Amino acid sequence: MVVEEEEVMHDTSKPFPVDPNDPIETHQLTLRAIVVGCCLGAVVGASNIYLGLKTGFTFGPQLFGAIFGFAIIKPLSKALPESGILGKLLGGPFGPKENCTVQSAATAAGGIGIIFVGAIPAIYRLNLLSQFPDQDIGKLIALTVTAAFFGVFFVIPLRKYYIVHQKLTFPTPAATAYTIRALHNGKTGAIAARKKSLALLFTFIGCFIFKVMTGYAPGILYDWHIGWTLYRLGFTSIIALDNYGWWIEFTPAFFGAGMLSGLNASWSFLGGMVLAWGIISPALISTGKAFGLPISKEFPLVSYQGLSFDDPDKYVTQPSPRYWLLWPGVLMMLIYSFADLFMSSLPALLKLRRSSFNFNVRSWMHHTDKEDDEDPTKYEDRVPNSWWIPGLILSIIMCVAILAKMFSMNVGEAILSLLLGFIFSFIGVQSAGTTDVNPVSTVAKASQLVFGGIGKGAGLTQGPAQMMNLTAGVVAAGSAAQSTDMTGDLKTGYLLGAKPRNQFVAQLCGAIVAVFLNVGLFILFTTASPCILYPPEDGICTYGAPSVSAWAAVAVAVASPKLPIPPSSGYTAIGLAILAAISVVVKHLWIPKKYWHWVPNWNAVGLAFVVPNTYYAIAMGAGSVFNYIWLKRNPKSFDMYMFAVAAGLLAGEGLGGVFQALLAVAKVDGTRFGTAIGCPGLEFCG
Repeated sequence: MVVEEEEVMHDTSKPFPVDPNDPIETHQLTLRAIVVGCCLGAVVGASNIYLGLKTGFTFGPQLFGAIFGFAIIKPLSKALPESGILGKLLGGPFGPKENCTVQSAATAAGGIGIIFVGAIPAIYRLNLLSQFPDQDIGKLIALTVTAAFFGVFFVIPLRKYYIVHQKLTFPTPAATAYTIRALHNGKTGAIAARKKSLALLFTFIGCFIFKVMTGYAPGILYDWHIGWTLYRLGFTSIIALDNYGWWIEFTPAFFGAGMLSGLNASWSFLGGMVLAWGIISPALISTGKAFGLPISKEFPLVSYQGLSFDDPDKYVTQPSPRYWLLWPGVLMMLIYSFADLFMSSLPALLKLRRSSFNFNVRSWMHHTDKEDDEDPTKYEDRVPNSWWIPGLILSIIMCVAILAKMFSMNVGEAILSLLLGFIFSFIGVQSAGTTDVNPVSTVAKASQLVFGGIGKGAGLTQGPAQMMNLTAGVVAAGSAAQSTDMTGDLKTGYLLGAKPRNQFVAQLCGAIVAVFLNVGLFILFTTASPCILYPPEDGICTYGAPSVSAWAAVAVAVASPKLPIPPSSGYTAIGLAILAAISVVVKHLWIPKKYWHWVPNWNAVGLAFVVPNTYYAIAMGAGSVFNYIWLKRNPKSFDMYMFAVAAGLLAGEGLGGVFQALLAVAKVDGTRFGTAIGCPGLEFCG
């Protein structure tokens, strides 16, 4: 296929060569591109809130926006006349650069959801705001704005440094650029586009319908509780399989996640689940280091997922396996992310040290007429300093005012949270540009350690200290995640020769949509499932919300007079974190790169300790194996359909989950009209 040939031939550090036979694109920044892009981003954003509350995973909308954007606008451009008001707004030719504008708007509109699956729900879980989010709409919008726009405005110097100067690869944005170029490659591209679009559409619709149906018969269609079924057949001891969370869930989204993540990450996740919930948890229960909570008077069903205790001492003296595992998981992910980032960046840092690179940050921010200007983009197509520098200054002033007025942070603390966001963005972009892994959600927890120290130094009581901790985390994590996504988006445009100023406008429009979209979705999900914010004592909830638990636990720990961590959990966390760091060093120094896929991904292992849902790892493992076999058996079919099918699986179940939440709010969901057949304890398990 054309994409494969270009990947071999083209150097991704340079824009695609211009074909003199291609028509000049007069339509690059259009109303139709921004509207369609924002709508597609909203679909992925909704899916990401659903997936993020389930497991903490979120996925970028680049390929979804690129393929579906083509499928929507290309026929529209042919059907409508180019003349007249309607033609000027919606008609005209549709080329790869306008397609890039679509995915730019989609990426921005589908972003910033990271803060609504982690730090913001943790604020409510610790009772630091009103009881429910719909009572704090103004505060939520303001807090989201602080992260969204600061991250968009300071992405421009990151483009110059990471894309133009360092020439990082950015695998997924580069793949998006190749896909867009292939879609517009004459007759061949039109045929490929139709096949990809139909594959994505049919997969999306099928998964959406399937997900909605599972809400009414979860024990039959969605979750197969093998341990419970065998127990009912007389194999009584096998009920432990269900108690520790080992059952099969037919989840298209995480099957698709496994397809995209690959064998190494997916099987590291599954291996971590076996270690955490197949070996360590039963050992903790048998040795009395952790405890479960009976959840049925009639059947021997026990929950090992409790995270909430009325007596704080029970976190240390009577922890659940889930709480005990939380600390090794968080520390593993944190240490592994920093260690891997350091080892990955070391060659680049040494190269910069040997070069005459100018470390004056101000010099990155202005145009130059010197011959050493490496940016092939015309000056008139770049984002002017008069756009982004005043925008950055105004966003900083706005952030400081909002944080001071609404969240009781002083100017120094507010600026420090923004500075940490800037630092974390460098970490995120460097990692995403080289490895395609965005570690911001994990690395940003370091802000909690910084502000934990500030809170103790200022003598704050636990409530205000936790509020400052989590609010600063929202700003740091959100702005860093936004800038990392936007930088990758600019890489796509760089390869396609799109105008950065057009992408910048599309990103700003998408960011506005993201602010209101994510606040609305967060209110919807928490209204439908209040256990997201206030989990019951047994910890059982439709949404596991592992990132929420991690953010809340760290906030409590750093604000408490003494760490609420069981000693055995703390020692295990230190040991596994050291092992993760050593494996990173060994991998980079002594293991040839072609064998790296055999080295465990400790970020995925750590995530398995934090996520109490083993069936997600099983689904991802199955998806990665399916993908591997598909690639080996039929590489042409794989290249044509894989990304489209995986995107459809993710978005279909995600939007189906949003529709289920709407049904729950309307009181016509499975809890009222569904069946409990196949569910443990004969109670509805949807």
